Amino acid sequence: MDILGGLLTILQPATLMLIVFGTIAGVLVGALPGLSSSMAVALLLPFTIYLDPIPAIAMLASLYCAGTFGGSITAILINAPGAPPAAATAFDGYPLARKGQAGRALGMAAVASVIGGIFSLIVLILAAPLLATVAYKFGPPEYFALTVFGLSMLASISGSSAIRNLIGGAFGVLLSTVGVDLLTGVERFTFNVPELYEGINFIPVLIGLFAMAELLNQAGAKAKKLQRIAVGRIALPSREDFRACWKTILRSSGLGTFIGILPAEGSTMAAMIGYNEAKRWSPNGKNFGEGEIEGVAGPEAANNAATGGAMVPTLALGIPGSATAAVILGGLQIQGLRPGPYLFQNQPDLLYAIFFSMLIANVVFLIFGLAGARYFSRISMIPREFLWPGVFCLCVVGAYGGAQSMVDVYIMLISGLVGFFLNRAGFSSAPIIMGLVLGHLVESSLGQSMILFDQDATGFLTRPIALLFFALALLRVLSTPLGRFISAKRRAKVDRLAHGNE
Repeated sequence: MDILGGLLTILQPATLMLIVFGTIAGVLVGALPGLSSSMAVALLLPFTIYLDPIPAIAMLASLYCAGTFGGSITAILINAPGAPPAAATAFDGYPLARKGQAGRALGMAAVASVIGGIFSLIVLILAAPLLATVAYKFGPPEYFALTVFGLSMLASISGSSAIRNLIGGAFGVLLSTVGVDLLTGVERFTFNVPELYEGINFIPVLIGLFAMAELLNQAGAKAKKLQRIAVGRIALPSREDFRACWKTILRSSGLGTFIGILPAEGSTMAAMIGYNEAKRWSPNGKNFGEGEIEGVAGPEAANNAATGGAMVPTLALGIPGSATAAVILGGLQIQGLRPGPYLFQNQPDLLYAIFFSMLIANVVFLIFGLAGARYFSRISMIPREFLWPGVFCLCVVGAYGGAQSMVDVYIMLISGLVGFFLNRAGFSSAPIIMGLVLGHLVESSLGQSMILFDQDATGFLTRPIALLFFALALLRVLSTPLGRFISAKRRAKVDRLAHGNE
């Protein structure tokens, strides 16, 4: 009955229109180099405040799914990935386009993305309720340990520096402490500004770190002339292409879903691993990079499968599976919803509505991806002097619209400046967002746990689930230095053997 209720909710004309709008917007945004689904969801988030929860989250989820595919359009046509995950698609997609096979590459990208997305949704429908059932046993100590584990995953969320990611996450947690402490009533970092008593608003920080920071970055970049490839007729891949790619698509779908489920991993890593595995298993692996169709199918199936996978911990545990999932988590909180086991118990129709909205989004962007790819690609040619002023206006309106407060606009502008300089220093915005999202939960659950244990921290030792997550967090933090230490030892051993043979 819950499944039927979710389906009937999604089939309402107004909700379907919002899903189609979110899907088209996701494809368009994904096709614009420099714009990402995270930025698009952040910009769209303020406008969902005035919608009911199901249409609002359905639109955001649809944009999330379609945005991952949209990046492949410009990656194939002009060798300019619209989003980071599409970088792997460009390795073989652009050479195919230069050979006059842009339609074949775009068709395979669309079909592989849809198969990967549907595969991950099946896993989402099966796995999320199971995780939620386990999470019923969670109390404040378990939630504290879980959030500590989620924060430990920040080391690998993006970029190449684990230390920078952890610093960014710690900064996000620090931002979450602004406001009046609900347990003690003490004001923290409010500077006598009444608008800060309830903490820093989530939306302005999101818009600033993603959209405003990228605007500043693009403003300082020189205009880059992109080589345009004639698209011609957009056609589905041939039967021979499917025979060559079906194993790659299934393999990459499984890998992408698994990587997406891991908190803080994301679709970029899934796409890269999907491409590498496609190359490793393909009989034509030596030709990758010169225009192999499997080189398009692998990363596209993996990165879109990661979207459904990322929603598993987001909905079942309240731990974002990616930066965009963190923004959607913020959208759930804005709607007064608390992701986790109680959401499955109290509002299962909402969850199934999200599942069906993502399924419909996959079908819609398949249609639009095949029929309108050559038209969408022209969006990438919008001059920056027209594109980014429009983005700036959206930033200001989005930041102001939530609470109708100029303080939020100032927070957005400051966040944009901070994000711009942090990006130039090699820091990513994603860990900051994850820290801001998880910071409230880690602080409140720790305070409640200490009250429960009568201020005796050894009480955590009596909770097996909490100990398990603490152990996993410790293992995750130590895995990077241990891996480097083991690799250094192996290299030293190989060098000694090589010198000994000489």
